[in-house]
Amino acid sequence: MFQNQVVISRERRRFGRQCIFEDRNELMVSVHPSSRLRLKYIMGNPQNRSIQLSEVMAFSEVETENATFEERGMFHYEGGWPREVNINDEEQTMRHRKKVERDDAWGEEVKELIRTTMGTARQNNAVNIYNHFFDDLPYDMGRTICMPFKSRTINIFHDMWRPQRFMSTINWMPNNNKQLMTQYSNLYKLRRERRKMITDDSTNGSTNAFYVWDVENPIKPLYFYDSNEVIKCAKICPKEESNMIGGTYTGKVCIWETFESGYPTSRCPMEAAHRELCSSVVWVHSKTNTEFYSASLDGSIKFWDTRDLKMPSNEIFLEQQPNFRQDRQDAHGCTVLEFEYTIPVRFIAGSDMGCVFVGNRKGLNPVEMLMGCYPICAGPIRTINRNPFFVKNFLIVGDWRARIWCEEVKNRPSTMYVKKRTQMSCGAWSTGRASLFATGDVEGVVDFWDLLLNHNKPIYSINFHSPITSIVFQPGGHHLAISMANGDTHIMNMDEAMKKTTSKEKALYGAGYPINS
Repeated sequence: MFQNQVVISRERRRFGRQCIFEDRNELMVSVHPSSRLRLKYIMGNPQNRSIQLSEVMAFSEVETENATFEERGMFHYEGGWPREVNINDEEQTMRHRKKVERDDAWGEEVKELIRTTMGTARQNNAVNIYNHFFDDLPYDMGRTICMPFKSRTINIFHDMWRPQRFMSTINWMPNNNKQLMTQYSNLYKLRRERRKMITDDSTNGSTNAFYVWDVENPIKPLYFYDSNEVIKCAKICPKEESNMIGGTYTGKVCIWETFESGYPTSRCPMEAAHRELCSSVVWVHSKTNTEFYSASLDGSIKFWDTRDLKMPSNEIFLEQQPNFRQDRQDAHGCTVLEFEYTIPVRFIAGSDMGCVFVGNRKGLNPVEMLMGCYPICAGPIRTINRNPFFVKNFLIVGDWRARIWCEEVKNRPSTMYVKKRTQMSCGAWSTGRASLFATGDVEGVVDFWDLLLNHNKPIYSINFHSPITSIVFQPGGHHLAISMANGDTHIMNMDEAMKKTTSKEKALYGAGYPINS
């Protein structure tokens, strides 16, 4: 078999010499212009074109599951023995000791143990650990020194539709701290804007649907509840979880079965509905767990029974000076309702004129039902939330202030308030601490206020750069759900100092505010 070989010979002294470059002009190729192509030449206008030469890459974030660690101590009465040695048998223990002492490394291990023990003993002898060294320091020293509060977003829930709809309210599911219900309002449909709504999963209802999520799974909701009309608010019965009520922007009230996704099982007719949007719904105490109230900006509060939605059982108007014969023109528009099961005869209503109405469910006429009207804010009341530890105290959020209010104090209904330069939109008491509450404003800032630490400024603030629509603490106070106008919901893990309350804190809060007694 023949092979082609090329042999290049070079002197050895020329190996490794440096390369010397020089500049010179040399014609390699000469292409003359073509007259045929010149005839086809067309003068074009200036054009801008962009060319992507790099690879297309995507950026994504993944929230991993949290790992819980615990530190536990163990008391050894007599430990360090192998499993096959019975510590109660003296002969076996003596035999094992002699076996260990014959080992060559045993002497070095004993020396290292003695060296460590003697160092610790000398430290204890040098300092008297039972002496009080700082008793002579002034009491006020160090009171302003504290560790900064921290919080972390553990999950973010996005709307299933794009562009994202307006987020109205959020609620934790009763008796299940790991599920969250997010309620969206399709304002594009109300404004009659021609927006093309797109979703990646068509099995999650129409553009009016709202969802129930698992806190640890922000990809796909567990259930969805749909409607032919845009939903303004919805709430699940805390005593009977199979029923859920909701109010629409047309003033109707609807009922859903919570155990399965779908449309409402019943709704009220148009002649029985509110004249304007249904701003709030609330379940009230009853033996059958079927009664609820609905409120609207038309000034009316209607009493309903889920077994018959053809007509409300009763209706009252929020008048400052109620009469036996009420007039809708004198009524305030109702923005929020509040009811506490531990006080079954009272309900609280907030109006768009900044007044708080105290109602009595056992009243037979409007004069007996509306027990009092108190002007609290200069604008519409956004939130009324009870303190879970002192149920007679309320947090009322409206205009630029958040007020602490009690229904039993007649001469001064508003005991104190905190204020900001931006308008507040929502607020909630902490379910883990008695003196802690949070507020959200229209600029996207969530502030945490502790009445035992500071009344003038919040102890901790977070900026989300989008208007806050609702904030709700998880039962137990470990997490906080924050909804924003852009359709996102953030689940935040609270700082350890914000989670749990103490008996001393309750006593200090009760002593600092006479209305609690």
